[in-house]
Amino acid sequence: MAGWNLDPHYAQLAADFGSLDAVFALEGERITYDLMTELIRVERAGVRYYVKRYRHGGKGLRPYLARPRVKAEWQNLRRFAKWGIPTLSIVAWGLERRAGAFVRGAVITRELVGAEDLATLAYRQDARLRDASWVRETSRKVAEITRHLHDHHFTHNDLKWRNLLVDPAGEVYLIDCPCGSFWWGPVLRYRITKDLACLDKVAKRVLSRTQRLRFYLQYRDRRRLNASDKRRIRQIVEFFEGRE
Repeated sequence: MAGWNLDPHYAQLAADFGSLDAVFALEGERITYDLMTELIRVERAGVRYYVKRYRHGGKGLRPYLARPRVKAEWQNLRRFAKWGIPTLSIVAWGLERRAGAFVRGAVITRELVGAEDLATLAYRQDARLRDASWVRETSRKVAEITRHLHDHHFTHNDLKWRNLLVDPAGEVYLIDCPCGSFWWGPVLRYRITKDLACLDKVAKRVLSRTQRLRFYLQYRDRRRLNASDKRRIRQIVEFFEGRE
């Protein structure tokens, strides 16, 4: 059984995006590839689209029992949009099951023109990272996105610089979230710390201590640290020690 959806605004692309069979027959520029997923980029009528195809549901009973990662990905992108978090526009999405087991699925998103991920900016030592006002404003937007997630008891679980895009106008977008989910209690606190530690892995190499502290204060929406904040900052800094 296959369930596939094409946003009505893109009905003119039905020949390419109108079914799973058509989507899996597409050829384009390969961006990433592993045993489970493939991401390609295609261009139609001057607009570029990213096609992420999932071919494997995991081992054992996972294809039968677990929510497919592709489904989590499109559900989370929709969730971000509902919460007012800038994210990618979904063009088409769906999956196929056979005898109850996940077989394949895909999600197609529209390119954000001119946007780049923050990890790329850090890698090439982009001049914007030396612009204090740009860093302060971008930090504020990332902090607000992160706080918004956590206020909903939701964590991204891969909140790295590569999953945050910034466009030429300075807008920040959150992307690529197949592992994000809701949590409560001690597990939520642990995963919040993990999200913040993931962000800090690159930040500690390219930002000053003052900028990193400012981000945390922006995230907490306060001017000064309290005792609880200081404990969490220690946990963030120590989170990946011995694992990097």
